Amino acid sequence: MRPKNLSIILTTYNRPSTLALVLQALQVQQLQNVSFEVIIADDGSTSETRELIRQLSPQLNFPVQHLWQTDEGFRAAMARNRALAVAQGEYIIFMDGDCVPFPDFIQRHVHLAEKNWFVAGNRILLGEHLTLEIISTQEPFWTWKAKQWIQHYFQGGINRLLPLWRLPDSFLRKRQPKRWQGAKTCNLAAWRTDLIKINGFDERFQGWGHEDADLVVRLIRSGAHRKQGRFAVPVLHLWHPEQDRSHEVDNRQRLQKILKTTHTLAKQGLNQYATSQALNNK
Repeated sequence: MRPKNLSIILTTYNRPSTLALVLQALQVQQLQNVSFEVIIADDGSTSETRELIRQLSPQLNFPVQHLWQTDEGFRAAMARNRALAVAQGEYIIFMDGDCVPFPDFIQRHVHLAEKNWFVAGNRILLGEHLTLEIISTQEPFWTWKAKQWIQHYFQGGINRLLPLWRLPDSFLRKRQPKRWQGAKTCNLAAWRTDLIKINGFDERFQGWGHEDADLVVRLIRSGAHRKQGRFAVPVLHLWHPEQDRSHEVDNRQRLQKILKTTHTLAKQGLNQYATSQALNNK
């Protein structure tokens, strides 16, 4: 069973120039019998982001909803939960507002989707110089041909070429169904019912780090399995200065404690915004 309607949840914070590129890349997705909405989970950006969305929305061929919350530090878990609470799609793809998809991104995620499985995608990192050049020109770099990517690789513009390859779905993607390490919510897809089942993200994870690992650990415990999205659904991760990691140690310790338990439900999660019954009845 493959999903017919999806919700793309984009987390952003004060990077309107990269968010514009992501929205433009979503505009040219190559879809077959699939519809999607975009929910921008805004973790406290200034009015510049709101203005960008206001200007771009009429030009887009998919509905966009902008959910803003006050800027009280890195609260990506809360931003994603608030977006998930209003999502209409049966299948959810989490992305970041500086991770640009290729034109086949959504359709390939749909092709990989299976009940009781979530898909962990990967990314190609762009360097600072190439990122700044793309931002300044707003070039549709997701349309570049192999020759251009090879050139930028040897010039140090991207960190690797292998993720550009496309391999078909096969049993090999299911070799590590219980591996939680390395899955990141800049490119992660899951059934909405599975996310509701575990009460979404745990908002006790504040500041950078490990809220995505916690989510995946609880998904696996609840009966969902990991399917590898490498060589199928890469995103192009634009360079940015390193995030403030002052909370990383606390978040890592919290994750380590959770790994010693059998918990599946987020203690401070999705049910703050709607009851599970109301969510399931959407």
